[in-house]
Amino acid sequence: MRPTTLLPLLLLFSLGCDASPGARWRQGWNLGGAPAIPATSPADHFASLRLQARGGGHAVIARNLLSGPVQVQLRGLDAPVPPHLLAANEERLLTWLPGNASGARLMLDAVPGDPAARPDAYRYQLPFRQAAIRVSQAFGGRFSHGDPQNLHAVDFPLPEGTPVLAARAGTVMQVIADSPGQGCLVRVLHGDGSIGLYAHLQSGGLQVRPGQRVQVGQVLARSGNTGRSSGPHLHFAVQANTGLALVSVPFRMDSPNGELRFPREDR
Repeated sequence: MRPTTLLPLLLLFSLGCDASPGARWRQGWNLGGAPAIPATSPADHFASLRLQARGGGHAVIARNLLSGPVQVQLRGLDAPVPPHLLAANEERLLTWLPGNASGARLMLDAVPGDPAARPDAYRYQLPFRQAAIRVSQAFGGRFSHGDPQNLHAVDFPLPEGTPVLAARAGTVMQVIADSPGQGCLVRVLHGDGSIGLYAHLQSGGLQVRPGQRVQVGQVLARSGNTGRSSGPHLHFAVQANTGLALVSVPFRMDSPNGELRFPREDR
């Protein structure tokens, strides 16, 4: 097998508001020999794209960077390539380009989660115990809960260092120590295919790793004030892939004092 040939990187960026880092992102390759643009850390993203010299052309290969499913779609070719669902940490050949494909520009869209999953009516547990229950932003919050990924998120003001607990059992899908938008965060994949997002966590307070199975009430991390945050709090959301689109979904949550109510705020 010929050695892998990495061609110049054209573009790597994230789409979306202050929301989830790389909640929908694209990576692109320029096969025309343009100078490379430095890429950001792949830890902020969901998949990677590489080109390998093979059979007089180039194999286009996508790799899932998460410990859970990721849907990817390659764009930029004359003939459309259908979306692929990659299992946790899977690497897959998407297509093959004949010759040197000079001037071709490839883009890879990547979104976490299985679009066939259907979130159920699970009652989530309060993701902390050692603090008063307060809500600074709920569904449709005016400050930063207007985009689809965060529309049904809830912000709980918490003292920094408060243990953050798993609100539902699942598998740790992604752990990011620092990102521009939501700082230190953890994503947990649930049994129904939905994804729990815990964001703005304390740097250095992570206590889980990707691929780890966690139970309800298990400590994931400690609350913090990282990323674009106006004060110490926990940003919690339940998200789902609706077909190359990551959205937050309404959820119900129990507390020691009964079910919490999250009415949608008028905008």
